[in-house]
Amino acid sequence: MKPFTPPLLLQNAFIHTAAVAWWQQSQWLQRYSSFLDSFEERVFWGTQNTPLYGMYRIPPQGKGTLIATYGIIGNLRDQGNLQVLAHKALDAGYAVVLFDWRAHGETAKLSPSLTSDGLYEGLDFVHIAAQAVELGCPAPFWLAGYSLGGQLALWGIRAAQDRDLLRQLGLDESTIAGGLVVCPNLDAERSLRYLVQSPLGRYVERSISRELQGLAQEIAEFHPDALDPAAIERAKTIWGFDQELVIAPLGFDSVEDYYRASSPLPWLRELTKPTFILYAEDDPLFDPSLIPLLREACEDHPFVDLWLTPLGGHVGYWSSSACQQQWNDPDPWWAWNRCIDWMNQNSPGGIRTCDQSINSRPLYR
Repeated sequence: MKPFTPPLLLQNAFIHTAAVAWWQQSQWLQRYSSFLDSFEERVFWGTQNTPLYGMYRIPPQGKGTLIATYGIIGNLRDQGNLQVLAHKALDAGYAVVLFDWRAHGETAKLSPSLTSDGLYEGLDFVHIAAQAVELGCPAPFWLAGYSLGGQLALWGIRAAQDRDLLRQLGLDESTIAGGLVVCPNLDAERSLRYLVQSPLGRYVERSISRELQGLAQEIAEFHPDALDPAAIERAKTIWGFDQELVIAPLGFDSVEDYYRASSPLPWLRELTKPTFILYAEDDPLFDPSLIPLLREACEDHPFVDLWLTPLGGHVGYWSSSACQQQWNDPDPWWAWNRCIDWMNQNSPGGIRTCDQSINSRPLYR
């Protein structure tokens, strides 16, 4: 595999991560502020009849469909990475379905259901696919996400192997082909303990915690009596959010038990649908001790393509000019270009790289 190389100023993983998360994404959102205006809005129904806000767009003669969501915080309107992936998928001829997962964005207004880190969200992916078929979205379907959303997508790929579930929803086994994830969360307990060991990690954790607490407060505003105000006030950390609000409704006695149950790492070898995992060895948010375990889980795996890169940060992957030339990429969004390449290579009908896609054009540099 040709190497990935970021610009010189982004060699540090934390700087790389922050630059893409807070600068490049915001530039994309400003420049393409009307991108989602061309999508149709839709309320999908997940497992347990949970309403999920989504948006979809079907291009002429679509050759497949991408269903995707984002990470631990955010909504469809503020996730530049998700919109870039959607833009590239549409350019390559795929229909696109995006959704606010449980307790996020517009979905939080529709339902008080809290997050489950994949235990229910994986099933939600499959339920959305069944409804997308009815809307005219073409098969095959690919499930996608990044960061915590990557964990959710992995659960979705696993759920798509359940023949009884597929039969219940009227889906063929081939309808959901597989999925692709970038920097997925693989073990929340280990990585969260690792994150708070450094000052920068603690800063990131506090920032995410404030967002999660605000999310809970928003749910309480739209769904009075659904959440205990005192519990929301106590939920001042990521661990505390799950301790105070999440684990009891899911039937877990401890946060540790919940994180172990929702971790996808132990069952990656059980995947039987094509799955692309892109993971950076310098990811500053996840425990590096997970890397050999991930490598071992995917070694000689007939269905999982694991790409481990020395650099990349956490959902960073902003490529240098030399790297773009080496890969024949139209822009610096290296991870999303690789995702489109991989989908093209694994979809029926031949191979087409990202720079040869329909109406391919460079996105914001």
